[in-house]
Amino acid sequence: MALVTVQRSPSPSNTPESLSSDTGQDVLDSFPQPDLSPRSPNKSHSFSESYFAVKGAALILPQSECPRTVTKGSSHGGDIQHHLQSMFYLLRPQDTIKVAVKLESIVPSRVRYMAVVSTVGRQDTEESVILGIDIVNQRSTIGMVLPVWSGTVIRLDGDGGFSVTANERHHVFKPVSVQAMWSALQSLIKASEVAGTQRYFPRGLTHTWVSYYEANIKSDQTSINEWLEMQDIESHRTEPLLNTKSDEELALEKTIKAKLKDIMMQVDLEEVTSKVLRTRLEQELGMDLKSLRHFIDEEMIIILRQMDSPSPIFDYLYLGSEWNASNLEELRENGVECILNVTREIDNFFPGMFDYKNIRLYDVEQSDLLKHWEDTYKFIKKAK
Repeated sequence: MALVTVQRSPSPSNTPESLSSDTGQDVLDSFPQPDLSPRSPNKSHSFSESYFAVKGAALILPQSECPRTVTKGSSHGGDIQHHLQSMFYLLRPQDTIKVAVKLESIVPSRVRYMAVVSTVGRQDTEESVILGIDIVNQRSTIGMVLPVWSGTVIRLDGDGGFSVTANERHHVFKPVSVQAMWSALQSLIKASEVAGTQRYFPRGLTHTWVSYYEANIKSDQTSINEWLEMQDIESHRTEPLLNTKSDEELALEKTIKAKLKDIMMQVDLEEVTSKVLRTRLEQELGMDLKSLRHFIDEEMIIILRQMDSPSPIFDYLYLGSEWNASNLEELRENGVECILNVTREIDNFFPGMFDYKNIRLYDVEQSDLLKHWEDTYKFIKKAK
């Protein structure tokens, strides 16, 4: 465990550009600024806050035990000190990180943190939000914002992590260590208890400051997609694996896919077998494809499912299935740029290539779509 000190005083070098944006300034102006001289932008001193850093977690000390001091920082804490410093550049001056825990990441070059951020709201009570922060090359961006409301449910998932459900949003977090998970749970449980006691509900008078962070979600789509990943997804996107195939093998597979699709569009699929299709494919390509019969069978199933075209609702809006959403060629042909994914079981197949909006609901009659009408309408309107 090490004591880590991070800078909090705003300056041209560490103040987020978004602080000067119209959205951010409106939010800042709507809240009374506490008279805390160490955070005053008119001061030229470099003030800081101190944290205890353990492996995988940054734990804030109570203010009474670790007062703010005038300092140039600490050399202890390793990467976590730089990560914390980078995170603070994302915050409004009056907000505080209660805890930040490092999470597992599918991309080795990307560091992920779950941070519980709190502030004193309009009702002079503490309000909290969970931020998903991505760090690449020491640069932090926000990828997820989840306010802590009354009724927030926190559960261990039995697989080294925990889930948080709030206002019908569900997110899974997997800290890199047991210590990190325990630290996160303590902070989240406390924030949830405050939210329950104070009766914080969506569309109430609290948490209006959260719009500042929602307007500054700037992580790339691949990172955002990881924050939206669900445990019970049944249909996954194909993750890029280490390529062991030669250029010739890749070119042949691409040719097979294109030719196979042409053949299946020409024949009566109720009258032919997969062997007949493979035989015709061999004839048209002039080669023996027995060694690739498993690959060809898999492609047949994919092509068959993708052959049902999406239904045009308006000239800018299509209603499609999972298989339409996984058909990159069709999406490009239709000029699709945005995808509204109203499922809990289906993944975002092409993060980084399309702008996704996720409404995580099961496809059952009991799911209440109406409460998501405003969010989905705004997304479709923006896309149009």
